[in-house]
Amino acid sequence: MTQSSTRVAAVLVAAGMADAAPPGVDPAEFLVAMAEDTYEMVAGLELVRPVILSAGVPGLEEIAWPGTPVISIASPAEAFAALPYGTEAVVISGDAPDLPPLLVGKLFRELGRALLAVCPAEGGGAAAVAARLPLPAWADVDFDDPDLVVRLRRRAPGPRMVATGPGWHRLRRPADVARLDPGLEGWDSTRALLSAPGPGSR
Repeated sequence: MTQSSTRVAAVLVAAGMADAAPPGVDPAEFLVAMAEDTYEMVAGLELVRPVILSAGVPGLEEIAWPGTPVISIASPAEAFAALPYGTEAVVISGDAPDLPPLLVGKLFRELGRALLAVCPAEGGGAAAVAARLPLPAWADVDFDDPDLVVRLRRRAPGPRMVATGPGWHRLRRPADVARLDPGLEGWDSTRALLSAPGPGSR
């Protein structure tokens, strides 16, 4: 697979995601744990090149495998434009540490018939968005827009250009930690941080 034909899977990490830390858990540690779990899922995907996009979060090189680009962006709105290569890409919100890889695969499959594919987030916005690259000029992707799919479909120049896959949850408030399913594989760093006694959970 060449870079010109590669699929890219990028983890978008923004400083505000630390706001989801539950009481007694260090927000910075919680943010990094979520980002690491999301990245580990992405890095394990076959035939996909992982990327980390950092919107105001330093030090993410420490969670990246060798060879993974870690790119600083001014805001999440720049996510797709900042990707260094690829003909198809999915950008995954870094506050979805238990997102199943199967859902990412379904978004890529949707690109066989649509230009964009959205994994809606519970409570509005998106947990992940996939697109053919370069991103169309009309596709203004705001992961926190509660009406993202409706707005994108209104802006699209034709029908059936914006598909949706199954939805998932993001951790945007401390109470959202209850959405994490202990029975799901993955999210090991977040799981360990939430269960470990010590300075980070006093």
